[in-house]
Amino acid sequence: MPHDAPHRTPDSSRRQADPDQPLVPGRARIAALDVIRGFALCGIVLVNVRPIAAMGGFLPPAPAGADDGFAWLGLLTELRFFPIFALLFGIGFQLLLRSASNRAARPRLLLLRRLLALLVVGLAHHVLLWQGDILTVYAVVGLVVLLPSTWLPRWAVAGLAALLIAAAVISAGGQVSLVPGLFLLGSALVRYGVVDRLERSTRVPAVVGLVLAAGAAPAVWWQTRQLGDMGGADFNRAMTLAGVLIAGVYICALLIVLRTPLRPALQAVFAPLGRMALTNYLAATVLVLAAAPLLGGPPDTWSRATVFAITGAVLTAEWLFSTLWLRRYQQGPLEWLWRWATWARRPALRRTR
Repeated sequence: MPHDAPHRTPDSSRRQADPDQPLVPGRARIAALDVIRGFALCGIVLVNVRPIAAMGGFLPPAPAGADDGFAWLGLLTELRFFPIFALLFGIGFQLLLRSASNRAARPRLLLLRRLLALLVVGLAHHVLLWQGDILTVYAVVGLVVLLPSTWLPRWAVAGLAALLIAAAVISAGGQVSLVPGLFLLGSALVRYGVVDRLERSTRVPAVVGLVLAAGAAPAVWWQTRQLGDMGGADFNRAMTLAGVLIAGVYICALLIVLRTPLRPALQAVFAPLGRMALTNYLAATVLVLAAAPLLGGPPDTWSRATVFAITGAVLTAEWLFSTLWLRRYQQGPLEWLWRWATWARRPALRRTR
């Protein structure tokens, strides 16, 4: 048996899947993952406000030499939060496999249903609301890459992750090309036990963060040199490389701050958004589309202040809803439906006192 194979009790193959049990038996929810996911959601909403309002999912590139302020804002936001979400998806997928392996006879069937359900949601989001939807990509890549990788040894998964991320940068394929490698990287981090030790050290994220920051600095400088040719191959390579490295810096910084007295504040602000990330991601589209007609003018003419105001209003509404909802219920409404589809059995929703 491989070293990282999920532990199975003697009667695990005869157990019935029970969706009312915790996702990982015997272990508390990993709070850091909720905080990181909520933080990433905030950045993704900020980046997506104008594309969503444009309805087509994309905005025309700025003309060469133009600087409306968004190009420089993009150095901190564009493709900086998406890698975090993709990495967390791979982590969550592997954690669920580990849990389901001890609770269901055919754990990969659960994962298949989960990905197919996500595909349905993503297609509906894409067709009905916004062409820039990423959930469909997540579902397809999960089916083609992530699910088959569960039969590979962990060293192969880690190696493939590195190769695919490097290929995405070299090919200048943009954010979609990063998805397979980041999914596999998240899976590998679970299988090597990194996620289980996520909050045990300040030194490790500090060292890793410094290394990533040292690599991000020249990558960002390279990107600034390409601002006159936004959309070109060199710009995309620089943005992709810088995005992955800065995303890593953000994660390390959050892990460090979570080890300080600021931890309760970070959990209060970001964890509710992160625990209901799917619900909030889709709700943001609806809220932005509802607000756009009230502002007037095409989205590509909106000022940074307007974009920040919309983002703040959307996230505030979602934070309030998430906080109040989670006081009474275990999961967000769409998360609950997704879990129902995964386990093919209705799970409990209300919190038990």
